[in-house]
Amino acid sequence: QVQLVESGGGLVQAGSSLRLSCAGSGRTITDYGMGWFRQAPGKAREFVAHMAKWSGGTTYYDDSVQGRFTISRDNAKNTVNLQMNSLKAEDTAVYYCALRTSLSFSYQSEKSYLFWGRGTQVTVSS
Repeated sequence: QVQLVESGGGLVQAGSSLRLSCAGSGRTITDYGMGWFRQAPGKAREFVAHMAKWSGGTTYYDDSVQGRFTISRDNAKNTVNLQMNSLKAEDTAVYYCALRTSLSFSYQSEKSYLFWGRGTQVTVSS
């Protein structure tokens, strides 16, 4: 069975940086498409970033984080990371990593991912 655990969240000031990590076990998660989602207080969970298994690990981002966030893999450590720079107050949310299991849905859809981590809190003060 696949297990995903996020880490690296915390309380930071606007303009700061954080690096989130998603550690996998039970599978080599770097063999799969991986996504990051976030859920702000009182709001629905939304897509943040995706790294494809195919096409040399092509990355995709929501417009709200394009140019500020970077998703990457570390095959040796079986982890997926999310580097977050120039953080804004509106980035405050619980961040989740997820493993893509269905190609019947877009990589932007929660339905495309079966396995999820517990989430890590990111709070940005302004």
